[in-house]
Amino acid sequence: MENRVYNKGEIIFRSGDAADCMFDIRWGRVGIFANYGTARQKQLAVLEGGEFFGEAGMIDRAPRSADAVALENGTSLTPITEDQLGALFQEKPAKVLMIMQQLSGHLRRLTRSYMDACAAAAGVAALEESGAADPAAEQEAQAKAEHYAQEGQDPFYAGA
Repeated sequence: MENRVYNKGEIIFRSGDAADCMFDIRWGRVGIFANYGTARQKQLAVLEGGEFFGEAGMIDRAPRSADAVALENGTSLTPITEDQLGALFQEKPAKVLMIMQQLSGHLRRLTRSYMDACAAAAGVAALEESGAADPAAEQEAQAKAEHYAQEGQDPFYAGA
């Protein structure tokens, strides 16, 4: 597996690109963004050495759901294809376990964020249904709902 080196601001992949590999961050930091380089840009996550990204698209063969960008000069990444991942199961099972643990962490954060968003939406709905005039409660529920609506641009990285 060969390393690829990226400089700060260099795009690793864009949302919608084909996902033929995942990446192992050997050194540096990678930002995961929605709408990178536009007025609607939102940073979803910052990943560092020892972490992986791009595994979801590679596993389910869906297009990339976000933009990945190097945040430091000399960011070193090792691409891992599906075939190479299969070989890792045999050669380095501890590395595969790390990938699975990271995926589990993403799913836990997603579940937590989803539950929080549902609670915020339920709060807004309950206030609307009751017709109760509690401006402070309405404002708080609306702020929570807006927060989770913005966070949800890429649910895989919500809360990361």
